[in-house]
Amino acid sequence: MEKFSFSSLNELKSFLKEEKIKKILVICGKNSYKNSGAEKLFDNLLNDKKKEFFYKKFSYPEITELNEIIKTIKKSSPDLIIAVGGGSVLDYAKIANVLTDNSHLEKDIVNSTYKIKKKFTKLIAIPTTAGSGAEVTSNGVIYINKIKYSVEGKELKPDLFFLIPELITLAPNKIKASAGFDAIAQAIESLISKKSNEKSISFAENSLKISLKYFIDFLNSPNYENTSGMCLASNLAGEAINISKTTAPHAVSYPFTSIYNISHGHAVSLTLNSFLKFNYKNIDKANCNFDLNDRYKIMFNLTKTKDIHTLDMFLNNLKDKANLERNFEKLGVNFEKDYENIISGVNAVRLSNNPIDLKKEDLKKILLAKL
Repeated sequence: MEKFSFSSLNELKSFLKEEKIKKILVICGKNSYKNSGAEKLFDNLLNDKKKEFFYKKFSYPEITELNEIIKTIKKSSPDLIIAVGGGSVLDYAKIANVLTDNSHLEKDIVNSTYKIKKKFTKLIAIPTTAGSGAEVTSNGVIYINKIKYSVEGKELKPDLFFLIPELITLAPNKIKASAGFDAIAQAIESLISKKSNEKSISFAENSLKISLKYFIDFLNSPNYENTSGMCLASNLAGEAINISKTTAPHAVSYPFTSIYNISHGHAVSLTLNSFLKFNYKNIDKANCNFDLNDRYKIMFNLTKTKDIHTLDMFLNNLKDKANLERNFEKLGVNFEKDYENIISGVNAVRLSNNPIDLKKEDLKKILLAKL
């Protein structure tokens, strides 16, 4: 039996005892904060601190709510921000903490003209899902008019993170499945990203070894061991993509979330196989500084598959076991009606990390093949 040692809770308690931390802003989702057990935990940990809460309402990070968070930060002027939640909560906190002085926020984010001067205050990230790895990444996602934009800069990376498995075990399976598959997809995409290097490969490999071992048990029979495993796998996947960034499946996933409200990891899962097959089929056209065949061999080895066909079957089987619907029609995705909106919402920067250069007609073939 593999053992994972997490001293995060004790370390968090010690950190919060520092006398200079008097006023705290907690950013969280109201339901997840209560249902995860975070509310009970922090009632005890913060009972001698002045605290204020911002409860997010949107299912994904949206510009209107980001503005509300920034106003709250300015008004409350906390000594410390604690972000407790999934990737959306963490992204909100990371972005708001560094863009409090941007007077034309929406325009600046759309045009990537935002100025990051410094953090407003120290930020702690405490994930309540095992998936996004946002606690260790230096970027955040925000949607403006249902189009996804990224805010990037070393200042976004939280000052501290604490992995507390007890806050993750009680999450609904639908959330755990989506988040967990996001970690798996991040590690797979990281392996073949143009920006990958030896360090990111190591993070991605270690992440996949753990997530593929524990993912389904984490959903079906959650316990401290498999929950801790998924916490660590998610964290390592975050470290991997912080270096390499993600590729085509993530780039295409965002409009599925903004248009159809499909949760992020689930949205990524919808095209992961298709892009892996496309890249493999066109491997002789690879535009990267490494042998793409070698990266696929790593994938085959980790998944105990022998070729792209068996890898495809392996991933589909994993999705089925996790109850991640694979049928676009059943999810209400209407390519005939919304194709242009879907394509316009694809993130070009993430798309450019794909090891095979993708043209608009390639995307159309890949997406329409899913009908």
